[in-house]
Amino acid sequence: MTEAPDALQDMDAAQLRELAAGLMHTLGRARQELTASKTLNEKLTFEIAMLRRFRFGKRGEQLPPGVQGSLLEDAVDEDLVEIEAQLAALAPKADPITEPKDKPKRAALPPGLPRIEIRHEPHDATCTCGCQLKFVRDEVSEKLDYTPGVFTVERHVRPILACPQCETITQAPMPAYVIDKGLATPGLMAHVLVAKYADHLPLHRQEGIFARAGLRIARSTLAEWVGACGYALQPLVAALREEILSYRVLHADETPVKLLKPGSRATHKAYLWAYTPGAFEGIQAVVYDFTEGRAGAHAREFFGDWTGNLVCDDYVGYKACFTQGITEVGCMAHARRKFFDLHAAGQSPVAAQALEYIGALYGIERQAGGMSATDRLVLRQAQARPLADKYHAWLLAQRGKVPEGSGTARALDYSLKRWVALTRYLDDGMLPIDNNRIEQRIRPIAVGRNNWLFTGYLRAGIRAAAIMSLVQSAKMNGHDPYTYLKDVLTRLPTHPNSRVRELLPHRWQPA
Repeated sequence: MTEAPDALQDMDAAQLRELAAGLMHTLGRARQELTASKTLNEKLTFEIAMLRRFRFGKRGEQLPPGVQGSLLEDAVDEDLVEIEAQLAALAPKADPITEPKDKPKRAALPPGLPRIEIRHEPHDATCTCGCQLKFVRDEVSEKLDYTPGVFTVERHVRPILACPQCETITQAPMPAYVIDKGLATPGLMAHVLVAKYADHLPLHRQEGIFARAGLRIARSTLAEWVGACGYALQPLVAALREEILSYRVLHADETPVKLLKPGSRATHKAYLWAYTPGAFEGIQAVVYDFTEGRAGAHAREFFGDWTGNLVCDDYVGYKACFTQGITEVGCMAHARRKFFDLHAAGQSPVAAQALEYIGALYGIERQAGGMSATDRLVLRQAQARPLADKYHAWLLAQRGKVPEGSGTARALDYSLKRWVALTRYLDDGMLPIDNNRIEQRIRPIAVGRNNWLFTGYLRAGIRAAAIMSLVQSAKMNGHDPYTYLKDVLTRLPTHPNSRVRELLPHRWQPA
């Protein structure tokens, strides 16, 4: 009891001050973390109360019934489950969040469905006292699995063994699942995610498809699965973002998506941004980022302190990034599009000549596609650089011949004003000539918009962006998204956080 005071007595004044400063710093950090946790808890509690009021409140506070209303309700149900998962993660271990007493019990699965029995035997049938354990009874849990068109039931049988001497009970644990005590297997959850985010089937359509296969699953249940999976997959998407930002060449693009907030019938433009490493970086991955607007601050927030070469169009939102250590690389395809539209409108000879120059530059790029960065640079300097200089001189000469404000002048000005960015690829073998790589990653979003109509809430948009990042990255690496997500959702509950990068699509190996 006297060791600590004696140790303090042996310290001089400077050591005591240093110790006191350290203790105060530790206390300050603990208070900051506690305050941040309380603030987040209050924010999530308010958000979930608002969503519950919209979902289950008076009719005057809800969206009118109909297909669009049901789509929004799906998103809200998904949000509720995701927020509840976040609140559960914030709750102290000694004070777990208890389920409401009035929570409805899950209906038994139809007896006519095929069943696959999976037995979980204890690792050791010998009691700690040395006696042989005796069988007492089986405990059975059933989970619903799905392969396209066919439902099956997994019967997880866990024998309960007891020691006749010391009455010790032994039973193998249930495997860990993304949704503890949930109905769905990872295979069924993966199917719902792929159908929603790869095949663009809203949950009300999936509900009908499942009904035709012989089982009615409420949309609210499907929404719960989506929300829980979205929360569980967030660490993978965060790791994928960090991975992408480790490369020095990135492509970026954005596309509008309609956003409807609960309690409002009107929609406004939100944006889905896409980011992928350069075409020559040797990695196949894409990350989507959902935001409520198109302000350049969203792109700067995504990049953080990243510095490198950004291949993008001429959207003004990226301009601020170019004053913070990021280098602009222009898109020759956008410049070509100006002349293509001009030629299609009036068979302009100036546009035709410009298209010939740009076509020749692309011809050199086709030769350089399979080369190393060094060889590609050599080829560009020997062949593309002289051609680009000749093309630039021609642009300047033509600009002096056309009147201000004409379509030809606008097409010429687009290239002339961006000439440095458009030709930056000539001096770096790792830079591409255009931004077509990312535009291919945006295309699935444009297809999905025809089925989504809108996204119901900011959180739903963020969740969609996260899951689509994994789905599209899996496809880029030649994986079947269903097989990938099924395996990842199976392994996630027990996979160490320190090794989460092993599950990223470009690194993933089937278990």
